[in-house]
Amino acid sequence: MSIRTIPMTDELHKYMLSVSLRDTPVMQALRKRTARLPMARMQISPEQGQFMALLIKMLGAKRCIEVGTFTGYSALCVAAAMPKDGRIVCCDISEEYTAIAKPFWKTARVAAKIDLRIAPATKTLDAMLKAGEAGSYDFAFIDADKEGYADYYARCLKLIRKSGVIAFDNIFMSGRVMEKKPSSEGVKAMKKFNATLAKDNRVDISLVPIGDGLTLARKR
Repeated sequence: MSIRTIPMTDELHKYMLSVSLRDTPVMQALRKRTARLPMARMQISPEQGQFMALLIKMLGAKRCIEVGTFTGYSALCVAAAMPKDGRIVCCDISEEYTAIAKPFWKTARVAAKIDLRIAPATKTLDAMLKAGEAGSYDFAFIDADKEGYADYYARCLKLIRKSGVIAFDNIFMSGRVMEKKPSSEGVKAMKKFNATLAKDNRVDISLVPIGDGLTLARKR
């Protein structure tokens, strides 16, 4: 028993993975490929990917949204957890990074579930709302530019159904949210977003200390 979350040491993290991570060769290969990139830190951790996959199964999610796809690891985890008729709309602006994802999605046999849309996410989400898709999605994952979180949230909250869930990544910003006067615009935006979400009575929330912090918001 513990009255607070215990610190995650390197040794404890290694043990945690050894007794809980159920990996696939494709997931391992995609992480290895992404690790060669200068921006490799943008990829979520394998334990977070597995947690999100479990969440998808618990929700029975068939229609999902992702804002910020990078090299496709989180989309792979979510798509693999959905049934054959599931679909995830992935919003990103980088053809270069998402091109890395495609062969791995194909190898994992989830490519047919993934609808990748290269455009500013607000434009894609607005088009989905205009198409009458409000209230028709089960889950959304937001992991993109922090200054845009409020805009992405506003749109995703309309798109997901009642009792649907939105997950927000990088809540801790590598611990920089503790800075009293952050110089980074991204950190400033995240601190403001976190404070606003904490008081938003349209959702139930829980901040899970996994990866760089993952807040789950359930639409009431």
